[in-house]
Amino acid sequence: MAVSRRGVLAGAAAGGGLLVAWWLMPRAYRTPLVAARGEHIFGAWLKIAADGVVTVAVPQLEMGQGITTLLPQIVAHELGADWRQIAVEPAPVSGAYGNVPLAQKWIALWDPLAAGLSARTDGLMAARFAGAQRFNATAEGTSLAAYETTCREAAAAARAMLAQEAASRWGVTWEECEVEGGFVIHGSQRASFGELAEGAAGFAPPDPPPLRPEPLREAPLPADSDQAPAYPRLDLPSKVDGSYRFAGDVRLPGMVFASIRHGPVDDSELAGFDRDAAAGIRGLAGIVESKRWLAVAADTWWSADAALDAMKPKFAVAAPVSSNEIAAKLDTVLTGGEGFTIAETGFGAAAMTRVDMGRRYEIEPHHAAPVETACAAARFADGRLDLWMASQAPEQARIAAARAIGIATENVALYPMPAGGSFDARLEHDHAIEIALIARALGRPVQLTWPRRDEMIRSRPRPPAWLLLGAQLSEADEGAIDALRVRIATPPAAREFGKRLFGNLTSMAAIRETSGEPDPLACEGAVPPYDLPGVVVEHVPVEIGLPVGRVRGNSHGPTTFAIESFIDEIAAKYGREPLSFRMAMLGSDVRLAACLQRAAQLAGWDGGADQSGQGLACARIGDGPEAARIACVATARQGEGGVRVIQLAAAVDIGRIVNHDIARQQIEGGLVFGMGIALGNPFKLRSGMPETIDYDLMGLPVLADCPAMRIEFIASEAPPADPGELGAVVAPPAIANALFSATGLRLRRLPLLSDGI
Repeated sequence: MAVSRRGVLAGAAAGGGLLVAWWLMPRAYRTPLVAARGEHIFGAWLKIAADGVVTVAVPQLEMGQGITTLLPQIVAHELGADWRQIAVEPAPVSGAYGNVPLAQKWIALWDPLAAGLSARTDGLMAARFAGAQRFNATAEGTSLAAYETTCREAAAAARAMLAQEAASRWGVTWEECEVEGGFVIHGSQRASFGELAEGAAGFAPPDPPPLRPEPLREAPLPADSDQAPAYPRLDLPSKVDGSYRFAGDVRLPGMVFASIRHGPVDDSELAGFDRDAAAGIRGLAGIVESKRWLAVAADTWWSADAALDAMKPKFAVAAPVSSNEIAAKLDTVLTGGEGFTIAETGFGAAAMTRVDMGRRYEIEPHHAAPVETACAAARFADGRLDLWMASQAPEQARIAAARAIGIATENVALYPMPAGGSFDARLEHDHAIEIALIARALGRPVQLTWPRRDEMIRSRPRPPAWLLLGAQLSEADEGAIDALRVRIATPPAAREFGKRLFGNLTSMAAIRETSGEPDPLACEGAVPPYDLPGVVVEHVPVEIGLPVGRVRGNSHGPTTFAIESFIDEIAAKYGREPLSFRMAMLGSDVRLAACLQRAAQLAGWDGGADQSGQGLACARIGDGPEAARIACVATARQGEGGVRVIQLAAAVDIGRIVNHDIARQQIEGGLVFGMGIALGNPFKLRSGMPETIDYDLMGLPVLADCPAMRIEFIASEAPPADPGELGAVVAPPAIANALFSATGLRLRRLPLLSDGI
């Protein structure tokens, strides 16, 4: 009889299951931190040096979102440190830093058989998995949910230990001491952290740690405030003066530099190249030939890349895909393919007896396209691989590199480096595999940097999605929605990604294994934030022959664009004012209603009348109290250069605000990213190759294109939520609705100007 893990767990739940209960028990992990001279370790999160510097370990990838400021400021506040004495170091890959909320959200990707028994069982399994598998991944805006409490507890324990050491010197009880500004204080007596660190490290941390009564919070500021941040970003000074180190800045003795050429898709095979053509290029250090790529190393990266140009590698592709073929497949299955119901609310499908209004929306693939292309440095010697790279999932990168060259994962050391940007591109680990093979072949340290061409070819875009929305409208209340049906034709992108990340499969193998599977994570956001009598969401999985992945906003981008455009179309058809139309459907979501009202005030909303050039959209990402909310009003004007977005006004509710300045930066950056999705050039494939490879031809917004922004946060007592995806999700439909108001043209395809205007 075949026994599955799900069966074992189900049997255990019914019959006691001591063995399974033991397996699910939380584990304790030793601190992976190493103390330098004069430093003293306080658990897995911080070290205090004799000079008073407090170094905070951060297990999340810094990719511009400010996590190397957010977590340290939580520690500083709880510890009672002065912000000027805080330093940061990347945390080693360790079970001590497991990202449990992300592991639980992605449980269907790493263990689909056992997922869904119960929320409690899923949580226990996620905790066990995150620790045992050293799952420190950075994604889905889970950093605060995963680590805020742990950081607070670690800092509170250290604060108590410092107070205990001071109290033992002064002959008082430690509870009488105050800790603030980097000092322990009792009356007129005071001692610095540096003076106390050595003795304090010998005390046992109190259990439970004495947390401060309130967690860190910052009050929302007016949209036009220029108040200086209380916790300035720690990474900004070094980024300004150029001393901030990325993987491309790593230098090792005897290092050479490699460039690479890939075929159009994952199953392309290297068919040939002219080795002799590179003979005249000075400084060549080696040629590494793989089944699916060709790499050259030289004294400089430019020499290596020039050699590859001269060698003209050719690739054989079994079935090159084109954008027209992808569109044809999506078009066919949208109406005729088998759909799987993945969500129902209210009366569900039973609520819809007719379709009074239907619209179709088409969303093209979109690349993350960070400015910094994939880059890693490596050294392979004596059976050990050292890796320096930016990775959102460092343990999965270690595993993939180890398997590629046939060594144990424990013989791979990964030194986390920051990313100049990622937008989820660095969840993939192709370059970790490649540099491991190149370093082994060359027998010397090497740094691999992908050219822009290969970043565009090998990075997986956000999948295309064709959506068909149908509404049954009220006969009593003209335009009111009685039932909504959302049908989405898109690849099972999350499952496909999971096979690559956790199964170490190639892209094409992942496509084959997930073909035809429904994927709720690939359709997130399809249930609108409105309280409608009945909603049903169907996923029509489609195999398009193009590997797809994750990009900022992920599936919330296509679904929010379609839903908010459709709501606007219904309002326009029945003469309903777009703001009040939305407000009437919000039900009990007072927080989103507040965002809509405030965004309208910030923009000077005039009702979205014809030719006003104003468009409205809103979004909610997440579930329960932790959900983040945003409303945005875009203003567009016609000019000599065509239609131009001149202002974006947004009101945001992300619960308790930890760092107002960083939250605002994330909203601004997301809105600009969303502008790029809305107004950039479409991603087109011809014979498997992107038609646009050069960065400057992608139509991304430059500084001169950025509109005026008015952003304000709503005061909230809810748990903190991530602001990073909100702007990218809400900007495209707000801009589309603004363009309709300005021009009278309804654009139902992203990018909006795919077919001209």
